[in-house]
Amino acid sequence: AAQTERIGLVSTASTSYNEPYGLARTFASLDNLSGGRAGWNLVTSASPIEAANFGATGLRPHADRYARAREFARVITGLWHRKPAGHDGESFSVRDPLDIPPSPQGAPVMVQAGASDDGKDLAARTADVVFSAAQTFEEAKAFYDDLKGRLAAYGRQPDDVKIMPGVAPIVAATKAEAQAKYDALQQLIPDDVGVALLSSYLSISDLGRYPIDGPLPELPESEGMKSRQALVIEQARRDGLSIRELARYFAGARGHWRIVGTAGEIADELQARFEGGAADGFNVMPSWFPGELDAFATLVVPELQRRGLFRKDYEGRTLRDHLGLKRPI
Repeated sequence: AAQTERIGLVSTASTSYNEPYGLARTFASLDNLSGGRAGWNLVTSASPIEAANFGATGLRPHADRYARAREFARVITGLWHRKPAGHDGESFSVRDPLDIPPSPQGAPVMVQAGASDDGKDLAARTADVVFSAAQTFEEAKAFYDDLKGRLAAYGRQPDDVKIMPGVAPIVAATKAEAQAKYDALQQLIPDDVGVALLSSYLSISDLGRYPIDGPLPELPESEGMKSRQALVIEQARRDGLSIRELARYFAGARGHWRIVGTAGEIADELQARFEGGAADGFNVMPSWFPGELDAFATLVVPELQRRGLFRKDYEGRTLRDHLGLKRPI
């Protein structure tokens, strides 16, 4: 926070392994130190390994995690918004108001990424920004319309939430160069690492016991990341991918949208989803740092600016200013 002036500072913290009052103080402090650039990426945590690290004997059921998250978000936003003290709920009790100066941007930005029904409901209630994963335009559009359609039930407007799908671009001066770069990066992924990562996201013990060049087996529904499991299974079935192919693709982009091409081709794809009502912006996920981030900034961003799709300078100082979000009342 002390070394930067404009960049947003969004940190992930779990509602399953924290308490609202302490986390409210942490993010309010960061928000004040940074001049209003803090954000909280709310997660419910879906890994049994993470649960074990916090002394739990297993992962809480999906519905229970989201019930706790809803109450957590309600308490923490109340603390940030200086609402009357006192909360005695199912999971939390809080007596006193927050002892931190008010946020320069009204409250830290709330970010969320769940795509299950519970996750989308939580986002519609509480989020300012929602990350999503969608391979196709149709998937992205369906998610966008579903989430935006839930907002009115909670007294919110469509512009109150910015939906930003993840995108993992590989850009070069020519399509052939971009493809060669992508192929080289994919070859760096050891099969055992890719399969282990895929196993963890699918919440199964080990895909390695199945033939690596065979199809993905039938899997039980996860109590972990339900939406990501469904996305991976759908991609495997739709594209006819073997476990090896799926593991390499997933390790490279974590299930997010991959675009390989020139700056113009990538800008075309981003513009189509933005203007088609499938995204308000994008969570750009470079495959390696700093190289691919630099390539995106020097090749794709100027093309988006030329088309009038991206600003040429900052339009404010806070993270809410950067994202076009209203200051909370």
